[in-house]
Amino acid sequence: MGAYYFDSSALVKRYADETGSLWVRSLTDPQARHDIFTAHITGIEVVAAIARKTRMGEIAAHDATTALSTFKSHFKTQYQIVVMTTGIVDRAMELAEQHRLRGYDAAQLASALVVQAELAASGVNELVFTSADTDLNAVAQVEKLSVQNPNDHP
Repeated sequence: MGAYYFDSSALVKRYADETGSLWVRSLTDPQARHDIFTAHITGIEVVAAIARKTRMGEIAAHDATTALSTFKSHFKTQYQIVVMTTGIVDRAMELAEQHRLRGYDAAQLASALVVQAELAASGVNELVFTSADTDLNAVAQVEKLSVQNPNDHP
């Protein structure tokens, strides 16, 4: 049992077949009993990614409808959602400026850093930051997060 933070590039793999999907599904399976954290904005990003894959013909419309329905259900019941606060926005702005991150990447990283700090304060083991974005992962490592890239788990 561990604590994982999933950004949208990793979490979408649970709902659309990509490199690393089996690994992501094994971690996010409720029977694995992991704590799965993600930012509130991940809901928007995953829905947009699945819609884009449908528009590009990578996912059939029926499969996308099923994936979206399943994701929305899981988003409400299986993930610990990090709500965007003023403190997280302030930290995200600092990260974006310091590391030249895109906006949502900075918000994802700031959210993960808040979760890591809260877990550390309560004596819980470290959080694993899970993202398929190599640039974001490099910054997460600079910020002292443990990182896993689902693309490294075919």
